[in-house]
Formats: sequence, C-alpha cells, structure tokens
Amino acid sequence: MTSTTTHPEVTISADPELPTIEIVREFDAPPAAVFRAHVEPELVKRWLGPRGLTMDITRWDAQTGGGYRYVHRDDNGEYGFYGSFHEIRPDERIVQTFTFVGIPDGVCLETMTFEDLGGGRTRLRGLSVFETKEGRDMALSSGMEVGIVEGYEQLDELLAEK
Repeated sequence: MTSTTTHPEVTISADPELPTIEIVREFDAPPAAVFRAHVEPELVKRWLGPRGLTMDITRWDAQTGGGYRYVHRDDNGEYGFYGSFHEIRPDERIVQTFTFVGIPDGVCLETMTFEDLGGGRTRLRGLSVFETKEGRDMALSSGMEVGIVEGYEQLDELLAEK
C-alpha cells in the first residue's frame, strides 16, 4: 500500500516498502522554462521553499559535477542545505544530492525529470531516495509538504510572467 497526499496538482507519495518519496506536478510552461527555473540561481531564489522565507545562495554551479549551498531564513531561524549536481541534462533531467545542514547523515539522492506533455505543458517528476525509511519519514514529518506546495505555487507565478 502506498501513502499518498494530493493537493491541487501536487502528488506526494511514499512507498511503505522503500525509503523513497515521489513528487509529481504539472506546469503550464514548456520543459525548457521549468528546467531553467531549476538551474538559474536568480530564478531558484524566487520560488524554492515556503512563502515567507528569504533565500541566500552561497554556491550554485548547476552543471554535471557542480554543487550548491543555500540558506533559507525566517523569524524562527536559518535552514541550510547543500548538495552536488551529479547530472544536468538540459530540459530533461537533474540528478543531485540533497542534505539539510541539521542532519548531515541524511543525504538524499534526487532525480527530477521534465516530461513534455505538448501544448506548452510539463510534468515534473521527482524521486527522492533516502538512506533509510526513518530518514524518509523524518522528511515527510518536517513540513516539507508545505514547502513543496507553496514553492510550486510560486514557480507557477514565476512561469506566468513570460
């Protein structure tokens, strides 16, 4: 049995047998635009994470073999993240690691694919593989759902500007 949460246009699924989370979301923009919003730091700052956070990027080298580091801030504190870009295939695929500074043993491997649905639409599919099911469950209980839903709403707003 799969645990699934659905919000308008967002599906977040956790397979109880595997340490994975799958996130699927469609956008009213072509794959090139959605991909660009994931690799250009000035665009990433405008949508990634929950509303109400500010973002400082200290490293962003979105190429195969590159890496990133950023901090989100709000009235309650700072939340740092870092990782490596393992594969960047323009308009098609991003493979990266993802680590929350507060849990350095919680490295996650993420694969995002950008599927062309035609008519200027894209299906973004993300698969996150955690080291353990406990790590996956910690991520699910951390409030990540709010960050995903609000982040993708902000990405919709960014993509609609064109």
